[in-house]
Amino acid sequence: MSDIGILILKLSSLFTGIIEVYIWVIIISALLSFVNPDPYNPVVQFLYRVTNPAYSFVRKLMKTNFNGLDLAPLIIIVALQVVVILAEFLFSSLAQTI
Repeated sequence: MSDIGILILKLSSLFTGIIEVYIWVIIISALLSFVNPDPYNPVVQFLYRVTNPAYSFVRKLMKTNFNGLDLAPLIIIVALQVVVILAEFLFSSLAQTI
């Protein structure tokens, strides 16, 4: 494998790592919504600022509230997992062809 192929694999791992961190941020934010944290806490404000744009995008596309349970975090996590799988496949096939 050439140096460019190794660079592509490293970029792929960086890309998937960032997505996996964002998945954990979504999970933490969803768990915090069950306990009603202090809205003035800087960590809670950061989590809401990072996740609310994605939640609102999914809520515009489809109905996510079923019997008082918001499924937007679950939909986003599943979609991001699909993106990770596709990105790893595409990057690895690209790295092998180079």
